Amino acid sequence: MSTRLAPIVPTARAVVLLALGAPVALVIGATQPEAWVIAPLFGLVVLVLIVVDGLLGGRLEDLQVTVPGDAEVGAETQFSARAALHAGNPSAVEIALECDARLSPGGRCQFALHRRDGEWRGQAQVSPSRRGTGRVTRCWLRWTGPLGLGARQLLGDLDEQVRVWPNIAAVRSPALQTFLKDAQYGLIARRIRGEGTQFESLAEYEPGMDRRRIDWKASARHVHLYAKEFETERNNQIVFAFDCGQAMCEPIAGMPRLDRAVSAALATSYVALKGGDRVSLFGFASRPEVSTPFITASRDFHRLQRAAAGLEYRAEEPNFTLALATLANRLQRRSLIVVFSDFSDPTSAELMIESIGRLVSRHVVLFVTMEDEELEEISAEPPEDLEVLSMAVSADLLLRQRALVTRRLQQIGVDVIEARYDRIGTRLLDAYLAIKRSGAIG
Repeated sequence: MSTRLAPIVPTARAVVLLALGAPVALVIGATQPEAWVIAPLFGLVVLVLIVVDGLLGGRLEDLQVTVPGDAEVGAETQFSARAALHAGNPSAVEIALECDARLSPGGRCQFALHRRDGEWRGQAQVSPSRRGTGRVTRCWLRWTGPLGLGARQLLGDLDEQVRVWPNIAAVRSPALQTFLKDAQYGLIARRIRGEGTQFESLAEYEPGMDRRRIDWKASARHVHLYAKEFETERNNQIVFAFDCGQAMCEPIAGMPRLDRAVSAALATSYVALKGGDRVSLFGFASRPEVSTPFITASRDFHRLQRAAAGLEYRAEEPNFTLALATLANRLQRRSLIVVFSDFSDPTSAELMIESIGRLVSRHVVLFVTMEDEELEEISAEPPEDLEVLSMAVSADLLLRQRALVTRRLQQIGVDVIEARYDRIGTRLLDAYLAIKRSGAIG
């Protein structure tokens, strides 16, 4: 890190002290004009104290700023700094970092350093708000002398980059790992077996089983009731299609809707790969932008995460007609297509419904959207005045339009998931497992 000179600057305490001396000087000048020299002497003494205090703070020997090379959107990561000061006794040390706004609000991260083992160390927790590469470009180090009147301030140039990836905390969660472990050892595989379409084996009929599964011919031969067990199909194709338009780029609880959708899709992708299915990602806005080949093994999950990191935020309306027609031409066999999107007006929703309707005849389509909690809060506001009442009526109208769109999607055969942002992941995983057990894809 390249650094520049550390000049001595007055602190807020010194400025207040000088400001308090001004009215005293006016009183002295008015009552005893011959004592006017006291005022400049006071100012000179304060300036000398500022310089002396700044020198007593010591000089900088070494400064190291550490930023992580990789982080996940919405997850806390740590910036840290270490400073070594020589021959000084500073009362406070602070550092400020200039960075990309996606790393810290306002593009600024400031934190204090504390003395430990002869050095000054500190750290700050930041939570990236968007994916992409964020840069940390400059830092300011400021240490104050023991009197708190003078401080030395140093400006340093940094050239650090932080790659912000999609959040896969759900993949690492103990609950999901336990689920996959149970499935691997057969606790859940046994439950899935018996609800698919591929014949797997015969088992003795037990009370509570579906009577439609009884194999009457085998039961007659063995003079005992036997039921058929089926195995859920493997090697299904699942495509996660992301609308990257402006509606999906709006933040919800500090993160864009698109990133919430990506996290949910990656968690379900991981389970699908573990279950032997094939997964692909597809991103679009005004035109198709990201299209990955089908990933077949869980060891290649990182390829999906890298592809999801390339989904750009677009301040434009999505072109569903072009995007979904391109996706349909690419698919050679029946697949499960999971569409993540949102809609703000009936016109765009009409085009979306028409485009999705063309997929239903050949594929299983699952539409995922997040509840608009802001509209629900506005709609539920008590009508205290005309302005609040007008906003509540408008919000209620938009909610009714959203409900109408979801009903129309369901009427044409589309499964719809509409839930809070923090429940989208579990709802999507449950829906995928239900579709897989039913054998609707194969």
